[in-house]
Amino acid sequence: MVIAIGFEGSANKLGIGIVKDGEILSNCRRTYITPPGEGFLPRETAEHHQQNIHEVLKEALDQSGIKPQDIDVVCYTKGPGMGAPLAVCAIVARTCALLWNKPILGVNHCIGHIEMGRLITKANNPTVLYVSGGNTQIIAYSRQRYRIFGETIDIAVGNCLDRFARVLKLSNAPSPGYNIEQMAKKGKKYLHLPYCVKGMDVSLSGILSYMEDRIEELLKDYTPEDLCYSLQETVFAMLVEITERAMAHCASDEVLIVGGVGCNERLQEMMGVMCQERNAKIFATDERFCIDNGVMIAHAGALAYAAGTRMEFKDATITQRYRTDDVLVTWRDD
Repeated sequence: MVIAIGFEGSANKLGIGIVKDGEILSNCRRTYITPPGEGFLPRETAEHHQQNIHEVLKEALDQSGIKPQDIDVVCYTKGPGMGAPLAVCAIVARTCALLWNKPILGVNHCIGHIEMGRLITKANNPTVLYVSGGNTQIIAYSRQRYRIFGETIDIAVGNCLDRFARVLKLSNAPSPGYNIEQMAKKGKKYLHLPYCVKGMDVSLSGILSYMEDRIEELLKDYTPEDLCYSLQETVFAMLVEITERAMAHCASDEVLIVGGVGCNERLQEMMGVMCQERNAKIFATDERFCIDNGVMIAHAGALAYAAGTRMEFKDATITQRYRTDDVLVTWRDD
């Protein structure tokens, strides 16, 4: 029986969660929201995490009913992510580990998403589409690694959507991607946009530049809703294409969508159509678990800890670039 606490702060979400043998005891979160037309910068995001982390930690412990002495391992996001916000959570996690005299374990953010998705949906061995503000990857498990079959070669899909929301001056509350999704539902007129799939990879910066450079002209013939609809349809079609190709390669009959963009109902719908044609199943989680959270870090850390993975305190650092396939998946041997 492993009780783990997880600290997540790789971007603008600050989350702390506690799990006990796959059972979620608490999942507390705060989001740093900037004014319309602005993104979030590392220093200000780190300050937000500093100001809120004590309150979130107290809330997580109170909600779970767990005392610090009951915790077996302290887990935190080692990377990938933004340096300053990552450092805030790592320092607090290290402090807690020392104060409570507990082992510490750094967790790969992407692996956290995958394992949380598998826990919630009960997917067995899915092809994973990991889509968020900082990452866009197609992943499949093989020989104790989560192998990256394809990815973005420039910006992540969430970053593409968020930056277009800024061009339209959409609100950042609750998130720019959510507001684009709601506007896209009202779009009627489709604008043909650059479609850029390169083998198993996608390129998303060109489509964004195309729209940014022509926004004044485009708004004469198209409504903002039409443009959101066109952008979503195009980038999601690219993601479905490379996911289907990875499924064919792996002879897979399951798709799991994880990451913040995985909440998007239109992406789930398009992926569902593809899966139906292939007699495959689609799995996705809701915003409690697909958006960055502490409980996914706790769960992935607990799996690794139970499988015998240990980390020396001197190695409890952060790394902004931490590849999904760098992690040895000790808790799976299928």
